[in-house]
Amino acid sequence: MSRALAHTLVVAILAALLAVAFWRSGYAFQWEGVWAYRQKFVSGWLTTVAMSLFSLVLSALVGLVTAVGLRSRWPLVEAAARVYVELIRGTPLLVQLLIGFYVVANAVGLENRYVVGALVLALFSGAYMAEIFRGGLAAIPAGQRDAARAIGLTPWQSMRLVILPQAIRLVLPAVAGQLVSLIKDSSLLSVIAVSELTLAAQEVNSFTYSTLESYLPLAAGYLLLTLPLSALSRWLERHFAYEAG
Repeated sequence: MSRALAHTLVVAILAALLAVAFWRSGYAFQWEGVWAYRQKFVSGWLTTVAMSLFSLVLSALVGLVTAVGLRSRWPLVEAAARVYVELIRGTPLLVQLLIGFYVVANAVGLENRYVVGALVLALFSGAYMAEIFRGGLAAIPAGQRDAARAIGLTPWQSMRLVILPQAIRLVLPAVAGQLVSLIKDSSLLSVIAVSELTLAAQEVNSFTYSTLESYLPLAAGYLLLTLPLSALSRWLERHFAYEAG
């Protein structure tokens, strides 16, 4: 049996089981009210996409800088990077969003909740990106650095021209996987009233009192984003495993 056929069969079985479960529950779907708010779902979905992509780019930059800091020979730099990573990874994103918007942003006079949400999401994901990049940097053989020094490259030139290109190539599959997590984490932006997909579903539910009809499109919207990215992540893993061999 081919992999495609096996996947199709599993999806079909799962869909059948869900259909039976809904049928046995006797739930009567009422899609008319939710359909009237379809534009809200589309707008929320586009906001989720935009904020996720912006946060990914920023988190990649934060993660790269932090990863270099984690490997720094300067104790203060290494300590600052380590404290940032452990603090962010050890606390819930929900708490970080609340403190970031209602405390930190308020203290500096930043009122745009979209900017604050994207920044907090980027800092949250950046801590995980830092560990991904740190692992990639650690995977580069020491001989590469020795060879770079032997041809007269400075430490910065060695990092920029020799180490980083190889490390980024190694971590691309993990970065693609992190984007999937970042998209799902963006659902928490609704706690600071960012009009993304989750908040759209919550508002439609409050308007129509149709809970399942409101949240099933939410699940479909996230799957529409995460499934292609998961497939991309698996393709990158296979591609670079082949290249490494």
